[in-house]
Amino acid sequence: MSSRFLATNECGPDRAMRIILGVFLLSLLFWGPKTPWALAGLVPLLTGVVGSCPLYSLLGISTCPMRKAGTGG
Repeated sequence: MSSRFLATNECGPDRAMRIILGVFLLSLLFWGPKTPWALAGLVPLLTGVVGSCPLYSLLGISTCPMRKAGTGG
């Protein structure tokens, strides 16, 4: 089950958006309102770096393009 749970289910733009959002939210700890809520930026940052979203796995969602059967890549 853990291999399915941590399977890559985010690709390209989805990962980039998560990383950018995570960095932005974490930057609020240093600039801006300096609220502890900025730590919520760790979630999109980590899921973007890893390429796997646990919520996507539970819901069966993937933003990765479908691979054609019989291709090696």
